[in-house]
Amino acid sequence: MTRLDGEVSPAFEIIEPEAWRAPIIFNSPHSGSVYPEAFLNASRIDLPTLRRSEDSFMDELIGNLSALGFPVVRVNFPRSYVDVNREPYELDPRMFSGRLPSFANTRSMRVAGGLGTIPRVVGDGQEIYRERLSVEDALSRIETLYKPYHRALRRLIAKVHQSFGTVVLVDCHSMPSIGVSRDEPRRPDVVIGDRYGTSCAPVLPDMVEETMIRLGYSVGRNKPYAGGFITEHYGNPASGLHVVQLELNRAVYMDERRREKGPRFAQVAADFGTLAETLANVPLGDLGPFQAAAE
Repeated sequence: MTRLDGEVSPAFEIIEPEAWRAPIIFNSPHSGSVYPEAFLNASRIDLPTLRRSEDSFMDELIGNLSALGFPVVRVNFPRSYVDVNREPYELDPRMFSGRLPSFANTRSMRVAGGLGTIPRVVGDGQEIYRERLSVEDALSRIETLYKPYHRALRRLIAKVHQSFGTVVLVDCHSMPSIGVSRDEPRRPDVVIGDRYGTSCAPVLPDMVEETMIRLGYSVGRNKPYAGGFITEHYGNPASGLHVVQLELNRAVYMDERRREKGPRFAQVAADFGTLAETLANVPLGDLGPFQAAAE
C-alpha cells in the first residue's frame, strides 16, 4: 500500500480464493491504517490518537481465510477519514463551510455523536479537525472511496449469491475492552450483532455463539453493538442475504495501549479459521431464500 497524491492506493482489496469453500465473505471495514498526508495535516490530534478508532489488526486476523476458500475484503483507508459503515451521506453540518446537499442525513444518532460518514471525532470523543472542511472535500471522499468500496462489495455479494443461491457476510470489527460509560458491564470477548434477529437466519449467530464458547470465549449478543449500516443495509434473509457482525474485544488479541499484537494473536487467527469452517458446514437449505409467511 502506498500514498498516492494524498490518497490511499489501493483504497480497498478483495482477495478471492482459488477454490471457493462456501458462500461466506469476511469483511474488515475499519482496520485501515494508511493515512493521507492532507488528512494528517488538517488534524488537530496526532496520529497515535487518530489510530484509536482503528479496528487494529482485524484484517490480519482474517487475512489467511482466503487460503481456506473464503473471500476477504479489507479497507485500507482509516475510518476516521471516511467510514464505510455509515449511510453514504451521514454528515454533520457543523463540520463544513458551505451548504450540504439536501439529501444529506444530518440528524442521525451517529451524526449527533460525531461519528458520521466523515467523522467529527475519534472513538474517545476528541475532535479531529482544526478548521471546518469544504463540502466539496466531503463529497469527493464519498465519491472516490466510499462509493467504489460499496460498488465492489455489492458485486461480490451478487456474484456469490448467483453461484450459491445464498450468501453470508461476516462483518468483522474490534471493540475497546472498556466502554465509555462507567455503568456499562464488563464487555465479553465477542459480541455478535444481527440487528436483533433481522439481518440473518437465526442458525448463523447461534452457530457463531456455540463455536466461540467452545473455543473458550465469552459471548454477548447485540449489546453494545447490534450491527451498523453494512449489517442493516445488506442483510435480507428473506432473499438469502445474511449479515452477521462480530465485535472482538481488543484485549483478547492485542495490547491496547501500545497497539501491539498480544501473545494470543496467532491462536485467535486460527480460531477465525475454525469459525469459518464451522459456518461453511451450515446446510445451504437452512439459509434460504425463504418464502414470506402468509398473512
